Amino acid sequence: MDLKLFTTVFFTVFIAELGDKTQLATLLFAADENHSAITVFIGAAAALTLSAALGAAVGSAISNLLSPKVLQYVAGAGFILIGIWTLARA
Repeated sequence: MDLKLFTTVFFTVFIAELGDKTQLATLLFAADENHSAITVFIGAAAALTLSAALGAAVGSAISNLLSPKVLQYVAGAGFILIGIWTLARA
């Protein structure tokens, strides 16, 4: 395993996930006294694991069709469009 890549991905995803909707939803579920915190943790961890697995699989498959530069542009455009959509709905 490439430890440098692992560390880079870990901290990038960790920082990106801080304070996002996923973390806030998990916090709200865990704050409910009728919900087990361990069940909330396991459910959230499983969902994030599946999401990351899908991202890695799709990214790997798409990389065979498109260059990394094109993928960067597509991802950037996607983030911009999501931002515009979010602002338009607000």
